[in-house]
Amino acid sequence: MGPGGVRNGLPPGTHHAVVQSWTRCLNDHRLDPARAPRPTLLDRVAVEARRSRMSDLLDSARLEMSTLYQQLADAETAVVLTDADGVILHVASSPEFAREAESVGLTVGAVWTEAVAGTNGMGTCLALAEPVSVRREEHFFAHLSSLTCSAVPVHDPGGRLVAVLDVTSRSALQQQHVLVLLGMTARMIENRLIDRRFPGSHSLHFHTRPEFVHTLHEGRLALDRQGRILAANRSALFQLGVESAQALCGRTLGDVFQTSLADLLERCRAASFHPVPAYRLHGAHRFFALLRPPVDAVAPGSPPAAPALAIARSAPPAGAVGADPQLARQLHMACRVVARGTPVLLRGESGAGKEVFARAVHAAGSRAQGSFVAVNCASIPESLIEAELFGYRAGAFTGAQKSGRRGKILQADGGTLFLDEIGDMPLLLQARLLRVLDERRVSPLGTEESQRVDFQLLSASHRNLLDLVAHGQFREDLYYRLAGVELHLPALRERADKRDLILRVLEEENGGPAPLTRRAERLLLGHAWPGNVRQLRHALRAAVALADGQPIDVEHLPMLRPAELPAAPRPTQPETRLEAKAGKLNPLQVHERQALLQLLQQHRWNISLVARTLDLSRNTLYRKLHRLQIPVSQRD
Repeated sequence: MGPGGVRNGLPPGTHHAVVQSWTRCLNDHRLDPARAPRPTLLDRVAVEARRSRMSDLLDSARLEMSTLYQQLADAETAVVLTDADGVILHVASSPEFAREAESVGLTVGAVWTEAVAGTNGMGTCLALAEPVSVRREEHFFAHLSSLTCSAVPVHDPGGRLVAVLDVTSRSALQQQHVLVLLGMTARMIENRLIDRRFPGSHSLHFHTRPEFVHTLHEGRLALDRQGRILAANRSALFQLGVESAQALCGRTLGDVFQTSLADLLERCRAASFHPVPAYRLHGAHRFFALLRPPVDAVAPGSPPAAPALAIARSAPPAGAVGADPQLARQLHMACRVVARGTPVLLRGESGAGKEVFARAVHAAGSRAQGSFVAVNCASIPESLIEAELFGYRAGAFTGAQKSGRRGKILQADGGTLFLDEIGDMPLLLQARLLRVLDERRVSPLGTEESQRVDFQLLSASHRNLLDLVAHGQFREDLYYRLAGVELHLPALRERADKRDLILRVLEEENGGPAPLTRRAERLLLGHAWPGNVRQLRHALRAAVALADGQPIDVEHLPMLRPAELPAAPRPTQPETRLEAKAGKLNPLQVHERQALLQLLQQHRWNISLVARTLDLSRNTLYRKLHRLQIPVSQRD
C-alpha cells in the first residue's frame, strides 16, 4: 500500500512524518495493523547489562525525568527513556498507570522500535532522529490508540543519538507544550552528561547575550587543561555554526575564539566570575563567556568556580544572585563553607529569593549532581510534616500510601536538603531533626530500622531564630547545628543592581525586550517592594499583560501607587457569631483570640500585613487562625 493508501486510513490532518512511518511499517517492516504482536521483552540479565553500560546516562536522566513527571502533574502519564535500540531503560509514572501500561509493553526491558511496535513516539523518533508526536489513532497498532506519545532525541557529548525521552499519556495533553518541556529536559540531561563524562575539565559557558549564560540556551564546551575541546552541547554547535561535535573536538579554544584558556580564565576571575566578552576567531561575532575551572583547580581563597547566576534547574527566577556586591559576597562565603560540609542558615524577608539562592549554592558545590530537595516547613500541616520529612512504611497510619513513601531527608541523600521557614517547625519535630543531624541516620514512621543518609543542609527563615530561642519557641541546640554560618540576604529595596534586575525580570516575563517609559521606571525604582522579587515578578507580569505590546507606563502598574492601598474591608461578622465559634477555647486562647481579632480589624483583615506585624509566615498565621476558630473566607 502506498503513502496515499496509508493516509486514507489515518485521521485527517495527520503529519507527514506519521504517514511516512506507516509506509515504513507496511513496506519495510511488513507489519499488519490488524495483527498486533505481543510486546517484545528482553530478559533481566540483558536489561541490566544495558542499564550498566548506560549508567551515566541513567544517573543524569533520573532526576530530570522525575521533575518533568511532577511538572506534568498527570496520574495517567509516564515519562520514558529508551536507549538507541528502542529498549526502555527507565520509566517515571504512578504505580497505577505503570500497571495498566505494562499490558501494552510500556515497561523496562520492552522494545519500542518501529520494526517491532509500529508507529509510536519512541520508535518513530529513533527512525527520524528528531522530535515527533504520535496521537491516538496515528499509532500503527489499534491497541495503542488510547495513548498519545511525544518523544525527543537525546545526544551524548560526541553528538551521537544515544537515547529517546518520551512522554506517553492517556490524557489529552497539549502536545506542543509537552514537546517543549521534553526538549528542555533533554538539554538538561545532555548538559549533565557532559559534566559526568568530563569531571576534571574546564567548563565554558557562552551566549551572544550575557543574561542567557547559565540558562538552557547557553553553549557549553568541555576543555582539557591544555585548552583542547573535549565535548560540546547542541547550543554550542548552533551558535558557532558547526555541524557536529566531531568538527570541534580536538581543536583548541584559540582555534574557535580570540583568546586562550589562561587569558579567559584570568579575565573571568577578575570579573568575579561574571560573563566577559569573547570574540569568534576570524570574525567580529561577539559572545559573552564564562570559564569555570575544574573543582580541584580552584585556588584557596579565590571566588567559587560556579558563576553567580548558576542555578541547578532550567530557567530559574531572576534575582537570587546577580551584580549586587553584597549578594555576591554572601554567595562566595556560602560556597566556601559548603565545600567543607558546614550547614548554612539564610535570613531574609519573604520573597527575597532564599530558595533560589540555596539552589545556586547547591549548583556550585560538589553535590551538584545530587538532588536538591526543598521543604517549606510553614506550608505543610503539622500533622503531616513528620511523614513528609522522614517518610513512612506501608500501613504506618490511616491514609498512608499502600507502598509507603520515602521522606524528603532520604530523597536528599547524596545531595542538598533545604529547609525553608525552619522557624515554623514544631518543637517535637525539632528534636527528631536534631537527632538525624547528629547521627546521620533516619527512621521512617512505622519502623525501627534506620537508614544512613548523607546530605548538605541549608535552611532559611524570615524570622530571627535567636529571638525564638529566647522565647522558648526554638531549640537552642538545633539553632547552633543549623547556623554553621548565618547569612543575611538583602531585600530588593536594598540591592545595588535593582535597575538591572527589573529590566531582566521584565524581559523574562515579556519573552524579549519590553519598552519601559521613564516615569514607569522611576515608579519601579522608587517602590518599597515589601514582597521583594516575588512581588516584582507578579507586578511586571501583570504590566506586560495590561500593556499588550505597548510601552509599559504608570497606568500599567496600578498595584504600585505611592501609598499602597489596604485590602478591601472584609465584611464584618456579627460579634455574636464570632464569639459563638470560640466556645471550646481555654481562657488563654480566648484572650489570644481577642487580641488577634483586634489586630485583624486594625489591618482591615489584610492577612499579609498582620503576618508581617507578628513576624510570622502567612501559613503559620492561617494555622493559628484555624486553631483559634477565627474564620477566614478567602486568603488574600
